[in-house]
Amino acid sequence: MAMLNPYQNQPYQQYQQQQIMTAPPDKLLLMLFDGALRFCRQAKNALEEARLEEAHHHIVRVQDIVMELESSLNMDYEISSSLWAIYDYLYRRLVEANIKKDAAILDEVSSFLTELREMWAEVALQVRKEKKMVAGGGDLER
Repeated sequence: MAMLNPYQNQPYQQYQQQQIMTAPPDKLLLMLFDGALRFCRQAKNALEEARLEEAHHHIVRVQDIVMELESSLNMDYEISSSLWAIYDYLYRRLVEANIKKDAAILDEVSSFLTELREMWAEVALQVRKEKKMVAGGGDLER
């Protein structure tokens, strides 16, 4: 029996690690949402194919990401309490999806995560535009 080399994918893993370590906060946030959406899809696929242990694993990964999103909120801003409530709701729905092995709940969570990702992507774009305006002297005609 051939042994798998644990270092076989090391260059790719190092590349991924470097991407994460050097990414600006807005990119990291979008990467978290992308990961959560990917794990939701994988969990749903696993449920549809009755691979329950695999589905559990992927749902737990989504839960971990939602908890990270929740714990990283800066509660000094008014919107943070609303986001906290949304993340808390999503976490509870994920627990329910995992207990019931319910793909429809995963669809609901994915829908929320997609909307939140789009919102954050738009916010990040606006912030970059504003930074460029400030750096460029605020002239919109450039």
